[in-house]
Amino acid sequence: MTATGTSDESAEATPNGSHPHEDSRTGLRICPLCEATCGLEITVEAGRVTRARGDRDDVFSQGFVCPKGASFGQLDSDPDRLTRPLVRDADGELKETGWDEAFAAVAAGLGGVLAAGERDAVAVYLGNPNVHTMAGALYPPQLLGALGTRNFYTASTLDQMPKHVSCGLLYGDPQAIPVPDVDRTDHLLIIGANPVESNGSLATVPDFPGRLKRLRRRGGRLTVIDPRRTRTARLADRHVAVRPGSDALLLMAMVHVLFEEGLTDTGELGPHLTGVDEVRDLAREFSPEAVQDACDVSAAEIRALARELATARSAAVYGRVGSSTVEFGTLTNWLVDVLSALTGNLDRPGGSMFPLSATARAPRPAPEPGRPAAPGRGFALGRWRSRVSGRPEAKSELPVVVLAEEITTPGEGRVRALITLAGNPVLSAPDGEGLEKALADLEFMVSVDPYLNETTRHADVVLPPARPSRTPHFDFAFNALPVRNQVRYTRAVVEPGEDEPGEAEILARLLLALAGTPDAPPGTVDEAVISRTLGKAVADPGSPVHGQDPGQLAERLTGRDGVERRLDMMLRLGPYGEGFGAGPGELSLEKLLAHPHGIDLGPLRPRLPGLLRTRSGTVELCPEPIRADVPRLRAALRRRTEDGELVLVGRRHLRSNNSWMHNVPALRGGSNRCTLQMHPHDAARLGLADGDSARITGDGGALTAPVEVTDAVRSGVVSLPHGWGHDRPGTRMRVAADDPGVNVNQLLDGTLVDPLSGTAVLNGFPVRVAALDPSDVEQVGVGPSDLNLADAGPAAGAPGAGPSEAAPSNGTAVPPVRTTGTGSG
Repeated sequence: MTATGTSDESAEATPNGSHPHEDSRTGLRICPLCEATCGLEITVEAGRVTRARGDRDDVFSQGFVCPKGASFGQLDSDPDRLTRPLVRDADGELKETGWDEAFAAVAAGLGGVLAAGERDAVAVYLGNPNVHTMAGALYPPQLLGALGTRNFYTASTLDQMPKHVSCGLLYGDPQAIPVPDVDRTDHLLIIGANPVESNGSLATVPDFPGRLKRLRRRGGRLTVIDPRRTRTARLADRHVAVRPGSDALLLMAMVHVLFEEGLTDTGELGPHLTGVDEVRDLAREFSPEAVQDACDVSAAEIRALARELATARSAAVYGRVGSSTVEFGTLTNWLVDVLSALTGNLDRPGGSMFPLSATARAPRPAPEPGRPAAPGRGFALGRWRSRVSGRPEAKSELPVVVLAEEITTPGEGRVRALITLAGNPVLSAPDGEGLEKALADLEFMVSVDPYLNETTRHADVVLPPARPSRTPHFDFAFNALPVRNQVRYTRAVVEPGEDEPGEAEILARLLLALAGTPDAPPGTVDEAVISRTLGKAVADPGSPVHGQDPGQLAERLTGRDGVERRLDMMLRLGPYGEGFGAGPGELSLEKLLAHPHGIDLGPLRPRLPGLLRTRSGTVELCPEPIRADVPRLRAALRRRTEDGELVLVGRRHLRSNNSWMHNVPALRGGSNRCTLQMHPHDAARLGLADGDSARITGDGGALTAPVEVTDAVRSGVVSLPHGWGHDRPGTRMRVAADDPGVNVNQLLDGTLVDPLSGTAVLNGFPVRVAALDPSDVEQVGVGPSDLNLADAGPAAGAPGAGPSEAAPSNGTAVPPVRTTGTGSG
């Protein structure tokens, strides 16, 4: 374990890199605005962030910063951020109040719903920003455990759940997600992802653009499969403009070629794979010639893609939002890893590898060479189903698309209260208008959020956490997905005021309110977790602290507060930890604080078969749920697009992150606009010119948006960005409202889902586009039913929370990993 801790600050800098002078000083902060987790150097003057730039000494990002990170100061000081809790009064108005009064209202509101004894009557929704904060990772498992509800929803079923499901079926653990070893690969195949603008997702990769350029310079090859010529595609050696939604067909045809031409070579992983012959059988009828019309990619090109992948010295396949939020999202994500396994590129340098976080479970002992891993519990789908439409759970979550009906449909188990944590499902889920109407039927709703947005405006209580500059930062979720193992922690660069509680204190008090002890010190929640976790650790024969006294171990923990003490415990018990003196490594909170720019833990290393949790102890390459879904893919070969239909896809922008960064002035303008991109041929056929207004109609409704004519999108395809539609009354996001755009998800009615993961189909769905009728009185950029949308008043609602995933033995939080993909939060 090597450490880089040299600071370029003066000798009087604190261990976190900040000066004690209050007039002007600098400090370090890990950026919380996307998955790249870049290190920032922050300048603070009179308690206000005045500058943010990349930390050149950061062991991971090495000075890289994108426009979002550079705008950290504007986001931190946004005048529209809430600083006091809001409680809805008897007249239905949200009014500022004190914290004690707010939590009393929470205890009364949730307590009244829970008094009837129906645990599922309270639902929980977690949005994207939760995985960008320490508290958002640490406390939801306890919240769900306290509630005991199965009505648990997150933005994962609007973005990434197909990856979790496919990995759960393949490896027995839905959190075991391989990432492309970008720095060492010779061939990178990207499908449905645009990391140059997203900075990567489900892969923590600072300076993804620079890494792609270095790949090319060292003689490597970059192939991008995407219906748009994105900024990532412009860097590629080969760009394949596939028809949206046909990714699984194309990848299955590549698998067919590998078997047909004898190009499979599973290498050292072979003894730990099962189901290879079954995959061969599934792929037999998906020849390139059979799928070329459906994909609109020639058979010759499909064969070339397979051969290039198989013959490269090393190769990695990476797919994200565009390959997840489609009709066959789980099959596509499964095939991404199948291709890696069949070409010998799974779990080897230069291929797709499994990172090892500093707060992960300590790895199992490696099995003897040639022997499979010990059998695990495996991964199961559909352990329960939603009450109304019977949608199956995945990873303890129900699909967000069923939330509205769970609120509005009478009967036992109806959702009557909702807790949202940093979420905005009104914009991120299909049929947001329907969800808004459902929120009006709730008896109570509480939101933990810094903004009064399209969703939280319906809450009875809004609890705003302190600004990012006033909170510490450790990436629990994204340290499990980095392109290089590392560990970093930064304390607050500005001390919060006495009446400015952080998110950790707010969530702890929320838990205490649910437990009926609202006056208990918030720190009791952390101490209870520490006691329980250490109790399990000392009882585990494989733990370095086996047989020791948990109370004595707890006394040795360091840290300013309960959050830091929990972090110290996880680091000590983790795979690099000092184990309270008995572990294999050196890591602890004290060690980490001594290296303010982070500690490099080295390149990714092979981890199979040790991390497998399947019942067989092998990589189960052809699990039964996948096999059962293939006939649905086979039927897609015969499907034809109706005359006049176009296919819509979303898009990302470097200056945007779903719905929650449109209120930052520095990130608005330029090409970050809500326009309908359309190919010149389609525009000419429909009589549309650049800047004209177009009417877009889908199964869920219609929108009006300005047209942007560009050959960056292939013919037959149109593109609208997600996260827009900031035109509702009653919000407090003035910059966003000045140029609201339209909510693309309102084109959907929520009936289109990937059946295995429950993920909404937000990409690759049919729409009709027409020139705006001059007699239409709607304004450009306004949806049809948004014009007279009234505030829903004193409603509150909350999707439910299912049993949380089992906590690892070292106390690591295991919330649903969220990313910066299609979900708006």
